[in-house]
Amino acid sequence: MDNQKTIAQEASLEGIGLHTGNKAKIVFKPGQVDSGINFVRVDLPGSPVIKAAVENVSVQAKSPRRTSLGKGSAEIHTIEHLMSVLFGLGIDNLIIEINNNEIPGMDGSGLDFIQAIKNAGIKELDSPRNYFVVREPIYAEEENASLVVLPFDGFKVSYTLNYEHTFLKLQFKSLIIDGVSFESEIAAARTFCLEDEAQELQQQGVGLGANYDNTLVFGKAGVIKNRLRFEDECIRHKMLDLLGDLNLLGQPIKGHIIALRSGHALNLKLVKKILQQKQKTISGGIAIGYQPVMGQRLEAVDIMKILPHRDPFLFVDRILELQPGKRAVGIKNVTINDYFFKGHFPQRPVMPGVLMLEAMAQVGGIMMLSPDENRGKLAFFMAINNVKFRKTVVPGDQLVFEVFAGKIKSKTGQVSGKAYVDGKVVVEADFMFALAETNES
Repeated sequence: MDNQKTIAQEASLEGIGLHTGNKAKIVFKPGQVDSGINFVRVDLPGSPVIKAAVENVSVQAKSPRRTSLGKGSAEIHTIEHLMSVLFGLGIDNLIIEINNNEIPGMDGSGLDFIQAIKNAGIKELDSPRNYFVVREPIYAEEENASLVVLPFDGFKVSYTLNYEHTFLKLQFKSLIIDGVSFESEIAAARTFCLEDEAQELQQQGVGLGANYDNTLVFGKAGVIKNRLRFEDECIRHKMLDLLGDLNLLGQPIKGHIIALRSGHALNLKLVKKILQQKQKTISGGIAIGYQPVMGQRLEAVDIMKILPHRDPFLFVDRILELQPGKRAVGIKNVTINDYFFKGHFPQRPVMPGVLMLEAMAQVGGIMMLSPDENRGKLAFFMAINNVKFRKTVVPGDQLVFEVFAGKIKSKTGQVSGKAYVDGKVVVEADFMFALAETNES
């Protein structure tokens, strides 16, 4: 039931990029509702904007060992640590201005980013967060690494790390991630590499800004010229990377991620698989991951995320009040342009009674399909009882529907409703619905 967030005022950081070695300054600015995370290359002509989204991710072969974005000739390298912090702090909308091609690496963790954002202040926006709720397992793998996402009421990561190195032997860590656990358990974990690969990577143009202060380098005797912040700091950093890459989904997620030796390429493969499921679960227009909240006002675009109906058979213009599974108030503005007036008493336009019942039933369907346990289902009529038509409805009227839930079970639901015009009841009825999964025939 939480709202979207941005920052309260501007903040800035500067430092050296871990891979390019380029010095850069980044400036954080508040973002608008539903705008997402946007990078702005202020050093380039026209200040091109690159949205943090999976479709803008650069090919891994061009920027190994990191996650980078590109649009045209503009690039932003090594975004994962910053994106992870935004994920952990619940920042949904942000403008990030940068005057070079790589995010400063700072100390190799997310601590400096957290401090800058907390100093700027976190501001809640007047719009709810739209979670993607995992409804069925999603799986991605490559060689000896794998990722699985399972349904879970919250967000949890379970990670297994296993390198062929004395100090990076088999490790396992599982955490329910929220703002508190992210800051205390994940944010301070620094990036790392093995001593025998460090020189080779730099010869390939990778890690040019890395040093023993901002990167944990593991030799045969342990960490070189540095000390671990956690005994299992490396697995924590892998979780940090995973969260940063997952943030390219563009919305928070409810699910349990189980990771085995995953890296950036596999993380991004998983994000694409999640997006594929998101598209598949929009069956007949039903967005299974959509989560309306108590009291929320729904416009037509939101209604179509819950109901499968479309023009000309969507009769609800707006939901004024919603108590999922309990009560809903919706409206239908009746106009002479409604298609049914062309053939229903065209000389004396009157809205068909069956369509008033259908409109009321659609408001009831929104109410019943909004709770977590019913999202993604379909509602079919089983019975209509106690119907009473009190008054005709004509063009220019505004129908106000108020529906209340009766007994709602996993497979059936009862709804009672009344429709008003100018405060007077025009129709009332009781409905019985069957609730079915979208793949049930």
